[in-house]
Amino acid sequence: MATVSAAAIARLHTVFAASAFTLALIIASALHFHKIVRNDVAGYPHEWFPSVSATIGDWYPERNIFQILIALTSGPRFIIVFLQYYLHHTTTSSLPTAVFLSGIIRTLACGGWVYITSSDDHDIHDFTMILYMVCNIPWMLLGIITTPVTRISVRRKRKLIATAFFTTIVPLIYFFIQHKVHRIPGAYTRYAFFEWGLIFFDVMYDSVSEQEFKEAGLQISLTTSSDQSTKTTVSAQMNRDQASNEAYISEKHQDVNKIESDAPDGPIHAAPDRAMADAVDTALSPPHLHLTESQSSSPTVRPWRHSVSFVSDVYLSYIFWSLFTSLIPTLFYFSVWKLGIAGHELALFSVLSPILLSVASPYTYIFPSSTSSQKSSALSPVLSFSATRRGQAILHCASLIGIAAYLVPSPGGRLLLVSTANIIAIMRQAVSWTGTVEGDTDVRYQAIVTGLGVIVSSVLKQANRANNPVWPFINHESGGYNKTGLFLATLAIYEYATRPQTPADTPATRSPPPSQSGMRSPWITALPLASLLFCLHNLLSESSTLIAWSWTGYENRLPNGPVPHLHGSLTIGSMILGVLLAVWSITFAYPVSTSATVEENESRTRKNILAHPLWFAFGAGSSYVMYTYRNWTGYAGGLGLAVFLMSILPQVFQVASSSAVQGKNVAVAKTFTIAMFMYCLLNLASIFTVAYAFVPGGVYLRERTDLVTIVQMACFLPAFNWPFLSSGSTVHSPPLNTAKYKSHIRSLLSVLFLLSLLTALYRLPRSPPQPFKPGPRIINAGIWTVHFGIDNEGHDSQRGIRNLVKDMQLDVVGLLETDLHRTAFGHRDLTRLLVEDMNYNVDIGPGPNSHTWGAVLLSKFPIISTKHHLLPSPHGELAPAIEAVLDIYGTEVLVIVSHNGQEEDALDRELQSTELARIMANSVRPVIFLGYVVTKPWMARPHPYGIMVNEGNVHDIDVDDSDRWCEYIFYRGLYRTSYARISRGIITDTETQIGQFVLPRHGHGVTNDTLEARYLRSKKEELHVDHVSI
Repeated sequence: MATVSAAAIARLHTVFAASAFTLALIIASALHFHKIVRNDVAGYPHEWFPSVSATIGDWYPERNIFQILIALTSGPRFIIVFLQYYLHHTTTSSLPTAVFLSGIIRTLACGGWVYITSSDDHDIHDFTMILYMVCNIPWMLLGIITTPVTRISVRRKRKLIATAFFTTIVPLIYFFIQHKVHRIPGAYTRYAFFEWGLIFFDVMYDSVSEQEFKEAGLQISLTTSSDQSTKTTVSAQMNRDQASNEAYISEKHQDVNKIESDAPDGPIHAAPDRAMADAVDTALSPPHLHLTESQSSSPTVRPWRHSVSFVSDVYLSYIFWSLFTSLIPTLFYFSVWKLGIAGHELALFSVLSPILLSVASPYTYIFPSSTSSQKSSALSPVLSFSATRRGQAILHCASLIGIAAYLVPSPGGRLLLVSTANIIAIMRQAVSWTGTVEGDTDVRYQAIVTGLGVIVSSVLKQANRANNPVWPFINHESGGYNKTGLFLATLAIYEYATRPQTPADTPATRSPPPSQSGMRSPWITALPLASLLFCLHNLLSESSTLIAWSWTGYENRLPNGPVPHLHGSLTIGSMILGVLLAVWSITFAYPVSTSATVEENESRTRKNILAHPLWFAFGAGSSYVMYTYRNWTGYAGGLGLAVFLMSILPQVFQVASSSAVQGKNVAVAKTFTIAMFMYCLLNLASIFTVAYAFVPGGVYLRERTDLVTIVQMACFLPAFNWPFLSSGSTVHSPPLNTAKYKSHIRSLLSVLFLLSLLTALYRLPRSPPQPFKPGPRIINAGIWTVHFGIDNEGHDSQRGIRNLVKDMQLDVVGLLETDLHRTAFGHRDLTRLLVEDMNYNVDIGPGPNSHTWGAVLLSKFPIISTKHHLLPSPHGELAPAIEAVLDIYGTEVLVIVSHNGQEEDALDRELQSTELARIMANSVRPVIFLGYVVTKPWMARPHPYGIMVNEGNVHDIDVDDSDRWCEYIFYRGLYRTSYARISRGIITDTETQIGQFVLPRHGHGVTNDTLEARYLRSKKEELHVDHVSI
């Protein structure tokens, strides 16, 4: 048998790591000094010391030598991570597992920024570098906590080095900003010193493992079996003559943190001290279902703290909902640009993260012999950690990287952070929704708080022009309040982490879980939760979405139904009413008291009225009315559905929770993974109803929103008490938190409705819209395909659109690809800012239930009437069109805004163009056509240009402009005075086309409509200033 000292391996790691960086710096300075000190701001002599990236990533041979040495370092580093885990692991604490996982990820991330240089892929290099730095936080801080206090020297060194490491980050960031933002020569050299300081402290921290292994007497023994095969076993060889002198942790002892040793002067086995272990293990131990009376006692909490706690819960729920709803818009940036499946759509399945709650401890797989007796009874360490107050707080903090992703300029980098944040947030939320978290056992309260988070999000979106102010793709330039949101989230997490427990919060008040024989399958109970999350996301994430479903336009100068920017408060009011009904039903069915025993509370239990099948019939009927009818009738059905969805939150969550926690068998992972998978399927089905032309198999769901609606309602069936079906066990925990916070809930709902109402009233226009140049009867009209309100950098483009429209002083605007009332686009309203800030009349076009990409008409002139068309589309995507009659200076003018099909569908384009030509030819009014046609100029039938110009009896605004393909402006009965094509590449890849017209005097027509008259030219100096503004 041969033995190798573990301390020697740690020493080898230090030598390899230090040599890699030192040799790379020496060789690079000797061979390429002037090149490695130069950057995008300055070079030598202003910059005279190289950064780490420039040293190791750009030049031969230093880069190759560095990479070889790092490859040699990786083996010892992995061994250090495994051996440190072996020394620190206990059966009752999850901290060593967290350190182990962060060490593995940290090592892999190191390989990422070493072997993928900034020259190869700047984004991936930066991401892996940031990931490495982030992993250093748990690796160092938790590593210090898990180091036994008996190893005084080791702990002291690690504390000093970690303090120096994190302190160095502050000047590092300062000088990076000086270099990158202020572009100060020489700042990058100072930055480089601190960057090398991080490398030095990083290597030094890992080198302390040598001393720890030496004190533990840790050795690796190599033994040869009889069949000549070699195996490696790890054992802690203690420098002791007698076993009675050893210090060890007994896994069978109730107090695993007691140190039994009578030889304090020698090396001992790794074990945390009692005080530290009690503090950490109490926080991280799995939640117990029963406590004694002495354990359930706690000091009285001041009333104001209850209010603060409630506000914190609601705000954290809002942050979760913001993360949850930001995932799909962030990933669909890539789908929109590719017009098909880009591969990034796989990020949607990050919501399946509850499956991680079933992952067992890695110690079970690494050292199976030492834990085989406990494998069958141990809970997942991820679940145990997530079920603690501290675990929830840590996961809350970790998920904030999704909100902070607004700082990342790359859309791919933002998607990676948002996906990671959703993995963390949804996994954490799944545990919280089961009522197994310390102090949060009231599932119904968790459901109510979730609903409040949805309402807060809707109110803030209403106030922020349909954009959630903390979404990662909304920065300060597009109306974001990301910094404020992060600051408030940090305060809320701190309050949650330091919140005192009261007797009403403890699991002692919870009823024993029902037996597994009385439970229904997670495959059944997960369905209502999946459908509820989908419906909340798809219908209630924005207050104007239900209005868009019912919108049909104008008639007799008045809208036919509710107006998005005015009546959104009715949607929010209905959501609030639903929550009030839910609270009332809870307090009616469970009239509990915090001073009563569990048995006394259960004796007062009544049936939940909202679980009656008649209430389901109300919800199904409301859904049918919303889908079938339009205008106020359809909107009334939508409001009824909003009340229904918000009212069943508690019972849906309770049903899912009842199967998630089945006695000793914790099925949280299974139940919530199924629910999130069904949520994904419903989302994809909803998107495929309109995107069928761009996805494989999409034709089977073409325009089948009716099927999606039926399925989403059918999924609610298991949440109701059907007399002919077994409803399973009815044993539930008393809703003590709901009762305690009932007054807070009502007060907050009143405030939210008041804020919503005041927002709508404040944004009401004080006067009718007025054209920019009413005197000379000038009309500035424009058409723009705005690419779903996403600019080239993946940010919201609403303000950029507003700025261009304002600069061009457009009286009539056609915007295309504007139907954003879908989960794919965040349920936004691109017209909100233009309507409220610039005072336009608006027709938002066919709604999301019309299965188009959307068209919008904005007008400074009164809208007399509008008619929505779904143009013939036998093969491709549905083409929307708005036929509007405007009152322009007393003359009725026909304006058409249209988005025709793509080049691949020739028949579709021909039929659509024929229909548009028919509408224009049949009109006796002056005509302005603003549309997306996809044709070359002058092409005869069957191409759209020839059909629309010749058969529609209209003129091309500029027949000499041959450099057009998508957008066109046609007209008749007006004087054309100017034409311009304007590119705003930072907003969209499609240009804006603008035409300026003069309306003939009232009662008169165009006197000379010949080609020569239409193309008379004048010098700019000879024209009135109103005619040369564009």
